[in-house]
Amino acid sequence: MGINTRYYIYTEIVRGEEMETKIKSYKGFDENLKCRGFQYEIGKEYEEPDAAACQKGFHACEDPIETFGHYPPAMSRYCEVEQNGKISRDSDDSKVASSKIKIGAEIGIKGIIEAGVKLRIERCTYSGESVTTGYQAGAQATGDQAGAQATGNQAGAQATGYQAGAQATGYQAGAQATGNQAGAQATGDQAGAQATGDYGSAFADGTDAVASAIGYKCRAKGTLGTMLVLIERGDFDGKVCPIIGIKTVRVDDKDIKSGVWYVLEDGEIKEANDEDYGG
Repeated sequence: MGINTRYYIYTEIVRGEEMETKIKSYKGFDENLKCRGFQYEIGKEYEEPDAAACQKGFHACEDPIETFGHYPPAMSRYCEVEQNGKISRDSDDSKVASSKIKIGAEIGIKGIIEAGVKLRIERCTYSGESVTTGYQAGAQATGDQAGAQATGNQAGAQATGYQAGAQATGYQAGAQATGNQAGAQATGDQAGAQATGDYGSAFADGTDAVASAIGYKCRAKGTLGTMLVLIERGDFDGKVCPIIGIKTVRVDDKDIKSGVWYVLEDGEIKEANDEDYGG
């Protein structure tokens, strides 16, 4: 399946600026919900006379992960936003400047990671093969111990099943593994790996790459400079295993070491016990 990565519909192009209908994008703020000194409020709409990328207007990113480059996770907040009016784009990334913006729901680090990995998976063209190569290549595999591997810029690999494995390699590659003891590995700048399910594992390697451990007792590791998102869940309450804690750290080879698995437990980041994960 091929899914368009753009969220907007063209209506008019005037002097290099796009007049568009609504764009779904993502915006980072400081801890007070300010951006460049301007105070925002959730649910409010704002308008300026004009927009020019990196110069004026309201700025946000269509690619959720790119918000980390503007507002690092340590002391930042993140929201879904809706942009329209006059639109101007940055040719270097997915940054969008608009004359109008509406601040939507606050989704936090977890929401940004989930949306970022989903985008990387969805924008690929899947051939039905478990191993693919090429730009926006997509590989899918389903079943116990299934494996999916995709190589290429913006490649996506998705594996579902007990001990399933997904591996994606390339710039902005995305790997997602769902299932007990499933594993996701993404290698490349701005790559994203996400593991869901009991005792899953996520590994990321690359500049600004992110490994996200979303499921119950999931673990994550990375190389120097990568980011780990660790979530602690409580016991099953009859519907879900509720989230009771979330922490984001960068691998610095001081407090958080390269190549070491980490888990969030009792509110603290700890080295994971390999025996809990099948080896």
